[in-house]
Amino acid sequence: MRPLLSFQKERICGTEVCGVSYVNLSIGSVSVKWLQRWPGRSQANENKVPTIVVYPNYQQAPSSWGFLSETITEQNAHDKDYKDWFKTFLDPVRLRQKQAEDPVHSPRSMEEVERWYEDYHRLLYKHIEYKLSTELSGAPWHCACVDFIVSVPTTWTPQVVERYRAIVKRAGFAQYRNHTLSIGLTEAEAAAVHTSLEASGIFQEQDILLVCDAGGGTTDLSVLGVSDTLTDALSLQQLDVVFGANIGSAAIDYDFESLARSRLKLAHYTSPLPMAPEQSAWEMMKSRDFQNTKCEHGSPDDAPMFSVPIPKLDSTYTDLTAGIENGEMKFTREELQRLFDKQIQKLVTLIDSQLQTMQSKRPGQQVNHLILAGGLGHSHYVQDRLRTRFVNGGSHPNATNIQVRVAPDPQLAVCKGLVGDRLRRLKVGKSVLKWRCCRASYGTICKELYNKDNPQHVGRPTMKDPQNGKLYVMESIAWFIKKVIGSHQFRCLPVLMNCRVSQWHPMKQLATNFTGRYPLVTQEESFQQASLNPTLKRDSCLTTWVLGVNAHILCDIESDLSGADETKFKERNKSFWRLGKHYFRVDYDIKVLIGPADIRFELWFNGQKLSKDQPIKVEWASTPPIELPASIPTPPTAPTENGVSSTQISPVKLDKAFEGYYSPSMV
Repeated sequence: MRPLLSFQKERICGTEVCGVSYVNLSIGSVSVKWLQRWPGRSQANENKVPTIVVYPNYQQAPSSWGFLSETITEQNAHDKDYKDWFKTFLDPVRLRQKQAEDPVHSPRSMEEVERWYEDYHRLLYKHIEYKLSTELSGAPWHCACVDFIVSVPTTWTPQVVERYRAIVKRAGFAQYRNHTLSIGLTEAEAAAVHTSLEASGIFQEQDILLVCDAGGGTTDLSVLGVSDTLTDALSLQQLDVVFGANIGSAAIDYDFESLARSRLKLAHYTSPLPMAPEQSAWEMMKSRDFQNTKCEHGSPDDAPMFSVPIPKLDSTYTDLTAGIENGEMKFTREELQRLFDKQIQKLVTLIDSQLQTMQSKRPGQQVNHLILAGGLGHSHYVQDRLRTRFVNGGSHPNATNIQVRVAPDPQLAVCKGLVGDRLRRLKVGKSVLKWRCCRASYGTICKELYNKDNPQHVGRPTMKDPQNGKLYVMESIAWFIKKVIGSHQFRCLPVLMNCRVSQWHPMKQLATNFTGRYPLVTQEESFQQASLNPTLKRDSCLTTWVLGVNAHILCDIESDLSGADETKFKERNKSFWRLGKHYFRVDYDIKVLIGPADIRFELWFNGQKLSKDQPIKVEWASTPPIELPASIPTPPTAPTENGVSSTQISPVKLDKAFEGYYSPSMV
């Protein structure tokens, strides 16, 4: 038996935090626990640790992390660099936005962000090892079987997820032979799983849940259907793709800091303050006084006024024009409400959009529950505003009887959900999530036999194969998972790509249709084209899309067959009377495993998985692509002049009822 550990980062009360939940199966326990004792808080229980690292000037190694970084000495030291709120900057798009908005205080490069991530996770791993190694039974830490499961924001692309996976591995996770690291459910999915496991009694068969995981920097939405309520293994079934937006409590902190800074500048102009307005505003935003007030906003004890002390300002200082009295800046409850309302309005718009989509896809079906999780979802004010909007407002015909509920342990729902889902797999052999929607279409670059009757081939570049003399359309995409928009639920078969090569190091390019929530190039469009020409086979229409605005290169996959049995290779044109070039044909499979937030690849040959020295090498494209490549390697069926053949794809044939969805149990 192996311990299961999960960790997830979000923002609670103004600080990005990381939580760690675990199940110690080595002692026969099946209860989900979580770390509560952290460096700097050894005498208190804290469910999560701040995502903070502090670096002395001109040094690469951090001097503190987590709660150890929240001391006055570390926060106010002039010879140290305080790093927090860097979770979203691992996304290069978000990093570029921040650099454009605030070039002075934003990270200088992605390498710098990766260093913060790696240093923080290295210190986190050391603490996990220190706390849990003594609880294991039967083997020391480095020999024990340990599964690490991490959750990532829905807004991250596969490229960002792979960057994060590499960072976590460099930090020490899964460094031992019996340790594994996997990307688990998305945050909204994990919160839904935790709710279904801890409060299954509130759900009825065929209920529809809209789960909203509103954290610090991002908010994720997921729509799920409830089934198997009469058994001991309640299941959830995704009814729409998971998606997210940059909405969260971080923006409330930023706006408060901006409000305080503007007032401090006004006071500083009248009478100089002991600290720069920028530094004072930042410390005021980080202070316990503001964070406690923000977290309690909307509760019965919420006061009409609150004040935040100004650092190092004399208690006799008063400037009523700037709202400062006796060294403290005063704010009204309405001012704080406006900061909340700005994010709540974005959240309402996001939920409205999801409900409208469900109405178009599943008319007549009712969404029964709105489940809130995460730090922002834990806010009393946010809960009350959403109840007023969706329960009392009744603005959506498919949510007339919706109930707003808070996930059990909303701040730990994601961590516990990750472990709970893995535990369910081990106990009953299946995930809580019965079926999952695919968020994008995935395919491979291929060539297609030219058909003069196919309107999609008109005007496309063609090339005659020198080996068989046939004309092919180049740079087509063979979709093996196709995202669709429709009113029914679909799932797709396990992905299997059959490839033929003549020598080592074949290169295959993987294309993906990243279209966000409403793809412009979908299967429905191809079906429309097929209906215009009934003589065309539907599968041929599905495999003729080309790179464009909505389809771009995701990654390059290089297959290393050096570990394969060469006696199984098929020799061609061996005899001297054969006119063609002598070569070997190798038939092998690349299995594409689509996870909740990541993509993995396996190389199979002759019915066996090749695992020697990483036979699959993946080069991820930049995110987003700056420009399309001028030319793309095309896959002839026979060897080229240099003896190396690209691949020809035999896409999986999918029935219409099996498009766009896949089963987690299959991957």
